[in-house]
Amino acid sequence: MEKLFQVVDQRLAGYLEQLKAFLSMPSVSADPENKAITADTARWLADHLKSIGFPTAEIYPTEGHPILFAHYPGPAGAPTLLIYGHYDVQPVDPLNEWVTPPFQPDIREGRIYARGASDDKGQLFAHIKAVETVLRETGSLPVSIKLLFEGEEEVGSEALGKWLPAHKDLLACDVLLISDGGMIAKGQPSIDYGLRGLVYMQVEVEAAKSDLHSGSFGGAVANPINVLADILTSMKDKKNRVKIAGFYDDVLPISPEEKANYAKLPHSDKQFLKDTGAPKLFGEKGYTTLERKSARPTLDANGIWGGFAGEGAKTVLPARAGAKVSMRLVPNQDPKKISDAFRAHVAKVAPKAVRVKVSEFQGGLPFICPLTDPALQKAAQALTMVFGKECLFGREGGSIPIVADFSALLKAPVVLMGFGLPNENAHAPNENFDLDNFSKGIKSSIAYMHLLAEK
Repeated sequence: MEKLFQVVDQRLAGYLEQLKAFLSMPSVSADPENKAITADTARWLADHLKSIGFPTAEIYPTEGHPILFAHYPGPAGAPTLLIYGHYDVQPVDPLNEWVTPPFQPDIREGRIYARGASDDKGQLFAHIKAVETVLRETGSLPVSIKLLFEGEEEVGSEALGKWLPAHKDLLACDVLLISDGGMIAKGQPSIDYGLRGLVYMQVEVEAAKSDLHSGSFGGAVANPINVLADILTSMKDKKNRVKIAGFYDDVLPISPEEKANYAKLPHSDKQFLKDTGAPKLFGEKGYTTLERKSARPTLDANGIWGGFAGEGAKTVLPARAGAKVSMRLVPNQDPKKISDAFRAHVAKVAPKAVRVKVSEFQGGLPFICPLTDPALQKAAQALTMVFGKECLFGREGGSIPIVADFSALLKAPVVLMGFGLPNENAHAPNENFDLDNFSKGIKSSIAYMHLLAEK
C-alpha cells in the first residue's frame, strides 16, 4: 500500500483540479431552479466514473433528483463494499459572508473553500480517487465496489427512501461505508459508531375563536400561551429528565467499554462552554457532556409562537399558541412508540378549557454498530495506519435517518468513516475541506479496501 500512497501524493494536484470542477456545479437540492444543474451534476459524476474504468454507472431518475449507482466487480469470492454519498449541497445564503464565491473553489492555507467541499462532495470524491488510484496502478480492485450517490440528502432523502426497497438486490453488500461526517479533531482519526434517532412534533393550543381583551375576558377563558407553557414544562423535571411515561423504557445503557472510549476523546468542557457562549453547561444528571449530547435521549422545544410580540403593549388573550418539539432518540428507542407516548402525555396534562392538536413532522430510527464488528475494527485499523494515531470511537448526536434504513434493508454493517473537521463551516458561509484530510481520506479508503479483502 505504501506505493499506492506515494501515487496519491504524486497525483494529488490533478485530483484537486477535478474536485474543483465537481465543486463548481451548484447542485443545491432545495432550490427548484437548480433542478437541471443538479441532474447535470449526477451526469458529470457518471461520466467521470466511466472515464476511470467503471463498466457500470447508471442514473436512476426520480420525482426529485437523480440517484447514481456504479459497480466495479472484484475477484471471485471477494467481499463487496458499498459506498454511499450525496452530491447535493446546502443553499449558500448569506452570500455576502463568503470570502470567495461559493461555486468558484479557492485553495488557501491548506484548505479548499466551496459549498459542498466538506459536506459531502470532497469526502465522496476521496473514495472515487481511491478506486481510480488502485485501478490505474494495479488494473484491478481487491474487493467489489458499489457506489450509491444521491441528490437529496440535504432535503431529507425522500426519493432514495422510496427507491431503496425495490433495489435491495442491486445494493447487496458485505459492508456499507458512509463518509458524510467528521473526525473529532485534526490529526486525530475517529469513527462515529452510533447516531441518534429523531421525532419532531408540533403542539397547537386553541381557546377562543379570536384574540380576546385580557381585561374583559382574563380569568374567565383559558390563555393558550399559559396552557402551552404548562404542557411544555410538564415534560421535564429539575434534573432535566423527560417525564413522559415510558420514554426511557427501551434506552440502551452506556456500557463500561463505551465510557472508557468516551474518556479517551479529546474534549474540554471549558472550551465547549466557551464555544457555545452559554453561561453554564446544563443537562441530565449523572452523565458527562459527551454522553449527554450523543448517547442519551433529549427533548427540546425548537420554536414557540402566539399572542402579541411587537413593540409596545397589547393586552390580549391570544386565540391560539403553538410550539415545535424535537426528541433525539438513542438505540432501542422506537420513534413510533415515543410519538404515541408524547401524544398521550399532552392529552393527559392539557385542560379541557382548550382544544389541542398534536402533529408529527419527521421521524427517524437511531443507529449503532457494535464496537466488536470486524468491519468497524478494520476501518479503525485503516485510519490508524494512515494517520499514525490510534483511532478513537464516539457517537454522533445528530440524526441521519437513511442510515438506519440501510442497516435494516441490507443486513450489513454500516461504517461511518468521516473526514470532515468541526471548524469547516458545513451548512454555513465559507465551507471548506482540509487538503491533508482529502489526501488521507483517499489513502484510508485504499487501505480499507485492502484490509477488507484479507481473510
